[in-house]
Amino acid sequence: MEYRQLGNTGVKVSARSLGTMMFGGGNTDEKSCKRILDQALDAGINLIDTADHYADGRSEEIIGRSLGSRRNDVILSSKVHFPVGEVAINNPINRSGNSRYWIFKAVEASLRRLNVDHIDLLHIHRPDFQTDISETLRALTDIVRQGKVRYIASSTFPGFHVNECAWLSEQRGLERFVSEQLPYSILVRHNERDVFKVLAQKGMGAITYSPLAGGWLTGKYKRGVAAPADTRANTFPATAARFDPSVAENRRKFDVIDKLNLVAGEAGLSLANMAIAFAAEHPAVSSVLIGPRTEEQMTSLLESIDLRLDAETLDAIDLCVRPGETLNPLDRAWQPPWLAPEARRRPVPQLTNSLEPAK
Repeated sequence: MEYRQLGNTGVKVSARSLGTMMFGGGNTDEKSCKRILDQALDAGINLIDTADHYADGRSEEIIGRSLGSRRNDVILSSKVHFPVGEVAINNPINRSGNSRYWIFKAVEASLRRLNVDHIDLLHIHRPDFQTDISETLRALTDIVRQGKVRYIASSTFPGFHVNECAWLSEQRGLERFVSEQLPYSILVRHNERDVFKVLAQKGMGAITYSPLAGGWLTGKYKRGVAAPADTRANTFPATAARFDPSVAENRRKFDVIDKLNLVAGEAGLSLANMAIAFAAEHPAVSSVLIGPRTEEQMTSLLESIDLRLDAETLDAIDLCVRPGETLNPLDRAWQPPWLAPEARRRPVPQLTNSLEPAK
């Protein structure tokens, strides 16, 4: 296993890391989840990533019960931002976002579920432009100084916001984000345009997720064939448009995947293993998250653990999807709220008394 430095920290993380979004949700068998965790650790993976939001907290609980004596062998990563629990989901007011109020509550709850006294790497799961980022950074600084978190990180932050956070941390003596977690795959390359460059300039690591583009690069989605029942297309209704074959952007994915299969065949690789290795090749990337649902998937994904792609294969991939291109904008993980119609329209002026018709 290759180990890479996480930004400018002294921490070394495995070039592949275990994402556990499926724990407690896509895979409800806790014993199976533990075996997947053990597979990862036995292979040399030392970064275990979860979130309070995954399976409504059950992912954290399973990890907390499964790590046992191996807790000190891993960099344990979690996230805050989204509501957790039925009450919070039904009424997310003050139970979500990046306010000081919610961050403190969410971290305490995560510590209980994980059964640990500290989290090694805490991510802000999504940007929150209704909360002053200074408030968020001050809250995170206090939590680090309390010893409940070792390092802080962002997730899916646009490049300008990563830069803003780094500047504020420096100017105000606050804890700084040491890394950014972001989507990156052959089909989702928009972060090559700016975010990777900003991360390098700021001395931050990049932990990338969804190297298989939500399953597109495993071959499970086929033109003219209904998606299998256990795929994300059917188990995550909120993101179904990312997989709907009637969407023009998704129809183009089928064409691109046909070409990528030829590239993989020429290289003597499976498409999935080529895709994971591709994500690890970018010089800004510290670690690539793999998120298996089953033990069989984990075994297959580990085949690419030391795989490197040659220049010829990388060039062929670039001919299929241009650098910086994302085929479906919905794969960006979140949409800028300032692009919503109400943010781009002037309010309709209200009539005043002086404009009312004379009686």
